[in-house]
Amino acid sequence: MNHQPEVSIIIPTYNEGRIITDVIGSIHKIMGTLKRSYEILVIDDGSRDDTYEKAHNAGAVVISHPYNIGNGAAVKTGIRNAKGDVLVMMDGDGQHNPEYIPQLLDKIGQFDMVVGARTGDSESYLHRDIANGVYNLFASYICNKKIQDLTSGFRAIKAVIARQFVSLLPNTFSYPTTITMAVLRSGFSLAYVPIKTNRRTGKSKIRLLRDGSRFFLIIVKIATLFSPLRVFLPVSFSVFLIGLLYGLYKIFFLDVRYGPTSAMLISMAVLIFMVGLVSEQIAQLHYDRRERRD
Repeated sequence: MNHQPEVSIIIPTYNEGRIITDVIGSIHKIMGTLKRSYEILVIDDGSRDDTYEKAHNAGAVVISHPYNIGNGAAVKTGIRNAKGDVLVMMDGDGQHNPEYIPQLLDKIGQFDMVVGARTGDSESYLHRDIANGVYNLFASYICNKKIQDLTSGFRAIKAVIARQFVSLLPNTFSYPTTITMAVLRSGFSLAYVPIKTNRRTGKSKIRLLRDGSRFFLIIVKIATLFSPLRVFLPVSFSVFLIGLLYGLYKIFFLDVRYGPTSAMLISMAVLIFMVGLVSEQIAQLHYDRRERRD
């Protein structure tokens, strides 16, 4: 490795002492076959086991958080400290096979970000597959592009682009959701590489209800930040349609005036639409200013 590696491999960890040595060893083996200089950054997110010692002894650069902040926070620390022009992010629990790293790197020249999309034969739980399918559909609508795997933590991205979105990334497991939508809504290119994941070593740190609802909030947050009308317009139309149909029902079936409820719903629909329109203009101004700063 030299002082300016081409590739920085970022691995967020929390109590992964049982598997981290094998993960790093596999990365060294794969990267040794490529004609690219690299560094391995292990971000120890306040582990209570020997993750730090084992990662350091395996040849990784280890950066420690004083306490457990979150998976996304560890990734952000890695992005800020990485020296490479290309960043590869992968989990440290054995789910991601380093053999796919060359495939990600092969496409990163043509694309700004390449994501490892989990195939149907990956070792995962059914409820997570169902949840990921719902997230993918929702995010595909928001971004107006088919998203194959919104929550995959195995990806490669150009460092200059990743650093643009560090402030947007949450400290939780939903960072892949945020960076995927931010990249797409900012007009950067995205490609997918099919991967097969393994069953993780140890207990999962993701909680379906807590982190699942957080994923949806993140999607809506990014949508309102980059393309507000994709959220406000269908809400406005739905409220308007309810108010209109309710008013027509009262007029034609109950033989009474349409009433204040229908008027309130229609007025609310117009207000929601106007808020979305103003938000769209603000988002565009924010984007234009950031482009000028970059």
